[in-house]
Amino acid sequence: MTEKHKDLDPDPGVLDFETEYELGQDNIRPFGLDIHNPVFAISSILIAGFVLIALANQEATAEFFGWLRPWLTSTFDWFLVLSVDGMTLFCLALIVLPVGKVRIGGKDATPDYSYAGWIAMMFAAGIGIGLLFFGVLEPVYYNFSEGGNASPLGISAAENEYIGIVGTIHHWGLEGWAVYAVVGLSLAIFCYNLNLPLTLRSAFYPILGERVWGWWGHAIDTLAVFATLFGLTTSLGLGAQQVAAGLNEVFGIEPTNTVIVLLIIGITLIALGSVLLGMDAGVKRLSEINMVMAVGLFIFVLIATGIGTAISRYFEVMVDYVLLLPALSNPFGREDTSFFHGWTTFYWAWWIAWSPFVGMFIARISKGRTVREFVLCALIAPTAVCALWMSTFGGGAIDMLNAGGAEGVKATVIDSYAPEGALFGFLQELPLYSFVAPISLVLIVIFFVTSSDSGSLVIDTITAGGKMDAPVVQRIFWCTLEGLVAIALLLGGGLSALQGAAVSTGIPFTVVVLIMCYCLWLALRAEHKKL
Repeated sequence: MTEKHKDLDPDPGVLDFETEYELGQDNIRPFGLDIHNPVFAISSILIAGFVLIALANQEATAEFFGWLRPWLTSTFDWFLVLSVDGMTLFCLALIVLPVGKVRIGGKDATPDYSYAGWIAMMFAAGIGIGLLFFGVLEPVYYNFSEGGNASPLGISAAENEYIGIVGTIHHWGLEGWAVYAVVGLSLAIFCYNLNLPLTLRSAFYPILGERVWGWWGHAIDTLAVFATLFGLTTSLGLGAQQVAAGLNEVFGIEPTNTVIVLLIIGITLIALGSVLLGMDAGVKRLSEINMVMAVGLFIFVLIATGIGTAISRYFEVMVDYVLLLPALSNPFGREDTSFFHGWTTFYWAWWIAWSPFVGMFIARISKGRTVREFVLCALIAPTAVCALWMSTFGGGAIDMLNAGGAEGVKATVIDSYAPEGALFGFLQELPLYSFVAPISLVLIVIFFVTSSDSGSLVIDTITAGGKMDAPVVQRIFWCTLEGLVAIALLLGGGLSALQGAAVSTGIPFTVVVLIMCYCLWLALRAEHKKL
């Protein structure tokens, strides 16, 4: 046991860490691969089996996931909400406590990326296509859907003109990013400060010791692979549907299942190219292009809908968000059942399912940052930016609808629920649509690709035992499998199947993240003593 780990090990003196790691890796290298057996084998076989079963039994798959998602979100609502509440309070405490001075990688570590590159990659990985898919859809749906239980806290649009935006910010703000921050910071500290492999099992070293290299660790990493894959494919499926809707709007191509499958295949191939280029040449470059295009689209919408109105609206909804956050975060006695079960509990399960992917990704790029710096940038800044986006896009659409316009939004969100077309229905109301719509389509594709390639890198790292330089063929394998799972879920139930898969893995992984909070606290306390 090295000096670096003795304060954390629950059973010191059994083996030194380097020996533990070599014995626990149990690697096999057929055909030049570097496979962390049995995590790779179990994960790939089970997921491949799921794809085959789902494709062969599409109606049964649709029926099963159609039942599964609402049952899970209504049964475990209190558990999900209280868990995310706890993670948020934990992160806020880290900002003000002395452990916030701890630097990822040690006191002399320096950042590998500039602030601009770091935040761009963090934001692109953490949000994916969410802003584009839900930015118009969600605020409008809450404001104009019939029935008070679809509105946040049962507050109608007549009582609060922008209550739909407040509910949307709740789902894309502080609490969701706290989940990412907990997992990302845990992995970063255990990897860069304690020299443990960059994989989920490492975060449990304080309570499991050398057992993290055995079946306890295998189980944690395998569950992380499932959560990551199904959380990611939900976003990929949403992205494919939105791209198909965009192609229909711009080029008149009918959004059939065949078109959506071809889109997933094509975009997966582009993601493979990015994966082959690696982190700096592929993922980083695409993330930066993504952010530039997203900022450009945002500025266009801001100007087109009125800068003064947008800024005033933003501050109004942020005040309401802060005031209503305690009530929105309370799982008990809720009467807004459609909003709470249909959206909030699903979102928390989805954020948690995404947390191994985003957490590991931001851990890889965050060396040299202090804990306080990490949490502030991973928590506060994204919340403010997401709120600004949702307020500008969703608020602009709400204002148009109140004025009797936005027929495209009305048709896709209110009259008939076709959420993938909401963004383009909104853009139709703005100038330069024939120019802006194709650009938005390209932006959605790049978001799609960024999520797929960075997700492949993360799953590959987990299944390779934490190695960040595993053979390229393994990244190709996981990127390809992601596309196949997205196709299987879309054909076997569509949106409900995608969401059901994410929830079914997100709920059990919640327990993992809660225990991770405790382990992170032990590690930070030990690191602070060294300052």
